[in-house]
Amino acid sequence: MGLVNPHGGGELCPRLLEGALLNAERERALTLTRITVGSREKGDLVMLGIGGFTPLEGFMGQADWKGVCDEMRMASGLFWPIPITLSTDRISANSITTGEEVALIDPDEGSVIATMTVNEKYSIDKSHECETVFGTTDLEHPGVKMVMEQGEINLAGPVKVLTQGGFPEKYGALFMSPRDTRNLFEAMGWSRVAAFQTRNPMHRSHEYLAKVAIEVCDGVLIHSLLGNLKPGDIPAEVRTEAIAVLTENYFVKKTIVQAGYPLDMRYAGPREALLHAVFRQNYGCSHQIVGRDHAGVGSYYGPFDAHTIFDKIPNDALETQALKIDWTFWCYQCGGMASARTCPHGEGDRLLLSGTKLRKLLSEDSEVPAEFSRPEVLEVLRAYYAGLAADERVEVKLAGHSAR
Repeated sequence: MGLVNPHGGGELCPRLLEGALLNAERERALTLTRITVGSREKGDLVMLGIGGFTPLEGFMGQADWKGVCDEMRMASGLFWPIPITLSTDRISANSITTGEEVALIDPDEGSVIATMTVNEKYSIDKSHECETVFGTTDLEHPGVKMVMEQGEINLAGPVKVLTQGGFPEKYGALFMSPRDTRNLFEAMGWSRVAAFQTRNPMHRSHEYLAKVAIEVCDGVLIHSLLGNLKPGDIPAEVRTEAIAVLTENYFVKKTIVQAGYPLDMRYAGPREALLHAVFRQNYGCSHQIVGRDHAGVGSYYGPFDAHTIFDKIPNDALETQALKIDWTFWCYQCGGMASARTCPHGEGDRLLLSGTKLRKLLSEDSEVPAEFSRPEVLEVLRAYYAGLAADERVEVKLAGHSAR
């Protein structure tokens, strides 16, 4: 039995140029109109480059945008749960003619990250996108805020990606493409692979989820988000160090692969859980662990909305399947980790674990119960918080309190 097929049933579709083609396109890009992209769009471009968004060739046009918002399908019928779009201001858009090629500029470095043929220019109803994708138009929602603040005009068309956005240089072997993970899984003899999505260090509940998956799969890909987060979240380099010490000390060797991917969080809850499954299929994962409030923020989504949304999509939408796991916690009566499906005891016997609660305890330099996190993980996290300036610790603390 082999790995799942890339999304769409074909081959991986990386848009990253190499060799002579790359050098020639970099030279040509210097002559093109420049459009600076946002952080979210930069991450999307890197994913397009490495084939993570297979079979997309670029940013979506209006028909695809509408189909994805309303029915989670592109005009071609391909399942896709969240629009992948590029926006700019009206003045810049008016200076570009349809069919023109433009250079897309890295917002951090000012360098060319990609070129794009602009096949279409269109405006959207931003509130409609927010309502369909996020389920709210509340500007306190970080994903809604991101969409409402983006440019007035969307540009659509295929891209040629010229760089991996500095991710390999910053993260080294942790940054893996879908081709990299597929090659590694095949070398290890894996075909049933579960992806574990994380934007937090792994506490005991996360460890439990991964070990449940290992019981039914060949191994787990711990897949850390490397793009931008909201204020108060722990940086990727700290998270990955904490995950490394956890897996080294508490997992059987060769049951875990740790890797990172370049996207920013959208905080779209159930819809983002589906997007995660789409690109995890491209990375070669047959299953995706979906726990409580997957990709959620505050109280915008029910704790298991990301479970039920997988039951509402067509059977042929995805090869990657959801591995749904109930609310998990430490039970003092059971004497270990358990879930609502396995533990018969009451709430008074349960210690509920969450990344938000852990960040709050650490930012206040409070004692963390031994049942909450492994000591090696806490050592890494306490060193990080100790290194923050006092005003940074206050900001982290307030961010934890203000999240809805």
